[in-house]
Amino acid sequence: MAISNAVNFADGLDGLAVVPASVVAAVYGVFAYILGRVDFSSYLLFEHIPNSGEIAVFCASVMGAGLGFLWYNAYPAQVFMGDIGSQSLGGIIAVTAILIKQEFLFLIAGGIFLAEAFSVLIQDRIGIASVGRRIFYR
Repeated sequence: MAISNAVNFADGLDGLAVVPASVVAAVYGVFAYILGRVDFSSYLLFEHIPNSGEIAVFCASVMGAGLGFLWYNAYPAQVFMGDIGSQSLGGIIAVTAILIKQEFLFLIAGGIFLAEAFSVLIQDRIGIASVGRRIFYR
């Protein structure tokens, strides 16, 4: 749920959440492919996860859908993702991380989402309590 909300916080401008989410999907796709092969996973000292090749294909489709969406979401935007799109994109990333048992990889691959979530937390909680408004507000 935290990953889903972090992606939702990052979706403020055209393409702002789609590009990092596509990169995270590509990283998880590579990891799913590596974990699905016995020779690669044993060489890299990862636990082998049978049938995770399908997860790699799913990650590739998420990445392709994100890049296809970006074509119509760039300025001037013809389509808009909205809260449902960004929440579901974050949910897809979270479920993929759980299925390939690489939850902590999101700290590295999805660091931009975590930085955005902590920025919102700092601005809202600390800024309003001390200054009376958001810190980076004009």
